[in-house]
Amino acid sequence: MIDLTSLPPNPGCYLFRDTEKRIIYVGKAKNLRKRVKSYFQKKEQDPKTRCLITTLDSVEFFVTDTEVEALILENTLIKKHQPKYNINLKDAKTYAFIELTDEVFPRLLIARQKQGNGKYFGPFVSALERDHVLQFLNRTFALRTCRKLPKKTCLRYHLQLCTAPCVGLISQEDYDMRIRNVRLILSGKSRELLKKLRQEMTRKSQLFEYENALIVRNQITAIQHLQEHQKMQRQHTFDEDIISYLLRDGTIYLMLFNIYKGTLSTKSEFVFDFTPDFLEEFIVQYYSENPIPSEVIIPQKPSDSLAAFLKQKRKKKVRIIVPKKGAKKQLLDLVEKNIEITFFGDRSKVEALQHQLNLQEPPQVIECFDISHLSGTSMVGSMVQYRNGKPDKSNYRRFRIRSVEGIDDVAAIAEVVRRRYRRLQLEHAPLPQLIIIDGGVGQLNCAVHELETIGVKIPLISIAKHFEELYFPGQPQPLRLGKKEKALLFIREIRDEAHRFAIAYNRLLRKKELRS
Repeated sequence: MIDLTSLPPNPGCYLFRDTEKRIIYVGKAKNLRKRVKSYFQKKEQDPKTRCLITTLDSVEFFVTDTEVEALILENTLIKKHQPKYNINLKDAKTYAFIELTDEVFPRLLIARQKQGNGKYFGPFVSALERDHVLQFLNRTFALRTCRKLPKKTCLRYHLQLCTAPCVGLISQEDYDMRIRNVRLILSGKSRELLKKLRQEMTRKSQLFEYENALIVRNQITAIQHLQEHQKMQRQHTFDEDIISYLLRDGTIYLMLFNIYKGTLSTKSEFVFDFTPDFLEEFIVQYYSENPIPSEVIIPQKPSDSLAAFLKQKRKKKVRIIVPKKGAKKQLLDLVEKNIEITFFGDRSKVEALQHQLNLQEPPQVIECFDISHLSGTSMVGSMVQYRNGKPDKSNYRRFRIRSVEGIDDVAAIAEVVRRRYRRLQLEHAPLPQLIIIDGGVGQLNCAVHELETIGVKIPLISIAKHFEELYFPGQPQPLRLGKKEKALLFIREIRDEAHRFAIAYNRLLRKKELRS
C-alpha cells in the first residue's frame, strides 16, 4: 500500500517507481499531495493511466520553491530517465534559447537546439517571457530582423525600430556596441550595463548631444523595466552538489542534491548518529565512491585537508562554497526545506497541534469520528486513527448505527463514542491522546457526556464544517485558526479522512441493500 500522507502540499516533482525501483513516470505539481492523490480518486481513467497505477509500487518526490522550478526539474528528469509512461507524451519537450547569430550585423532568433556558430542564451521556461525579452531587445537597440539585407530601408526603419545597417545608416562599430549591450543583458549583467549607460548618458549631455542622450536614457528605463519581468533559467557549464543537514536528538538527517548544469537532478538521504566531525567524515566517504562535481555547497566552513582530498581525488580543483546570501544560499535553504518535509513533516504537524490546543503532551495517537447517512437511511459511523502524524489504517473502525432512528447525528456520535471506549476499557487497551469529533457544539457535548459516564478522561475537540471553528468542552466561544495554520490543516486532513471512510461504508451498505 502506497502511503500518500507523506506527500507535502508544496510545489515539486513526483516520481513513480515500479517493483524493480525503475522510474516509470515523472510529473510536476503545484500541490504534490493533491496531484498524486488524484490518480487514485478518479473513477474513470484512460487505459494508459490505469496501467500506470497497476504497475506503480512507490512514489518519490522533490520539493521546489515554485511551480516554475518544478517545471524545469520535470523536464530534466524526463530527459535523464526516459520513463516508460512519459516518452510519447513529454519527451519531445525542449525549452527554447535565444540565439545571437554569427553574422556581420547579428540578429536575435529563437532556437530549439544549439546548432551553428551563434551564441545561445537560456533556456527560457516561459515562451511568453522569452518573446518579451526578444521583442524588448530588438525594439530597445533597434536591431535588424531581416533574413537578408535589403537594398533599401524598410518600414521598421521608418518606425524607428531598426538602424538600417543594410544601407549603411549605422556604422559597424556602433552596431557592434549595441550587440555588446545585448550580450550583457542576456548574460545577466544588466547592472554592469546600466552603470555603463549612465556614464554614456552623462557624457553625451555634457557634449550637448541631447537627442543621443535621450536615446540612452530610454534604453536605461527599458532595461530597468526588463529586470522586473525577466524570468530566465541560465545554464551552467559545471555540475554542483548541495549538502545540508539537521541535528535532532543526537541524530543527523542529511540530504544531498545533485545539480546538473544548473538544474536539480537527483537527491539522496542519509541518517546517522552525530559525531563532532560528521560532515567531513560523510563527505570523504561519499566522494570516495561517487563522482566529485566542480562545486560543493555546504553550510559550514571545511578544513583545508578536505579541500585537498577532493582536489586529489578529482584530479582537478574543487570549489567548496559556504554561501551566506544569493542564489546558492537559496539552494542550501531548499535542501533544508526538503529535509524538514521528508523527515519531520509529520512530527511538526503534531507539535503544531499540541501548541495550538495547549495540550500537555504531543498527541501521538489521535482518533476522529464522523457520521454518514442518506436522508437518515444506512446510517454509519467511522473512526480513523492517526499515529505519529500518519494514518494508522490497521486501527480504523466502522460502526453500523443500532440505536438511532431517522436523522440524528448527535445521538449517532454518542453511540459510536460509547461503543469505542467501552470496548477499550474492557480490553485494557491504551487510549488516544486526543479525540476529534466532526460536528459542532451538540456533537461535542454528547461525546463529553458519554466519556464522563464511562469514566474516561481524554482531551476532546470538535470541528464545525461551515466556518471550521474548533469547539472545546466548557468553553462557549470557539477557536478560529488561520486557514493556513499547520494545526488546522492537520485537523482538516484527519476530519476529511474520517469523512471519506464513513461515506465509503455508507455506500457499501446501500449497495448490499439494493442487491438484497
